[in-house]
Amino acid sequence: MRVDPRPIERVRHHFEVEKELAQRLMNAPREKRTELFRTMYGELFERVPDHPRLVRRDTEEDCRKAVAARMSLLKGHLEGVESFVEFAPGDCRLAFEVCKHVRRVDAIDISDQSGDSSDNPENFNLIVYDGYNVDLPVGAADMAFSYQFIEHLHPDDIPLHFEMAVKLLKPGGKYIFSTPHRFSGPHDISAHFCTTPEAFHLKEWTFRELADVARKAGFSKWYTYRFGKARMNALANAATLFAESLVGLLPRPLRWKISDRLFQGVTMVLVK
Repeated sequence: MRVDPRPIERVRHHFEVEKELAQRLMNAPREKRTELFRTMYGELFERVPDHPRLVRRDTEEDCRKAVAARMSLLKGHLEGVESFVEFAPGDCRLAFEVCKHVRRVDAIDISDQSGDSSDNPENFNLIVYDGYNVDLPVGAADMAFSYQFIEHLHPDDIPLHFEMAVKLLKPGGKYIFSTPHRFSGPHDISAHFCTTPEAFHLKEWTFRELADVARKAGFSKWYTYRFGKARMNALANAATLFAESLVGLLPRPLRWKISDRLFQGVTMVLVK
């Protein structure tokens, strides 16, 4: 996490508001979650006017670096890809960059955060959905992508999300995603006050947990990214799961210290 320059009492207030809203979402039945997802950030920003997302001003160079970092995850996988789907694209800068490499990009989000649509690439399409149903045909995409997204989903909705990704992908299609690793967390504002995520990261995951979810959703293969590179072989998978199992047995302070280097995130390639 970035160092928070606010007084600790303001950080505590921010945490308490996020915790309250997150608990509201965790306790909500499925049919109520869509509306909560749409409104919770607005309520958060209203109650926490000094939220970093409101007061921090990223430079154009910061934005370029962020897009480049995400493009590095896709490097080597875009060849032959014609149709690309991104979940939770935010300001859509990455989606716009991918438009230069593929025939069609569909960006899927709970709300439109892309800004002025007059400059959108012609092969870009924004789809605002309810979190569960997407107006795209089965097998519409060669590749799907999400970044720092699934940790915000209700844990009960994770299988549904991966099942949706399977349906959207063509046979042999890939879903590449990155999310914070549980062992080195929490990675949200909870880190200032507790040892497990209690704010807008509704759950942080491990490689083993997500590999199991992906298999049950219908993906035939999965591979890990380790140290910034996709390791497309079963041996790397086995080594990752073995190391994760060993680190998971350690007392939390030691597990956290080691994981700060070994398991900052869970980044995977899933193959339909």
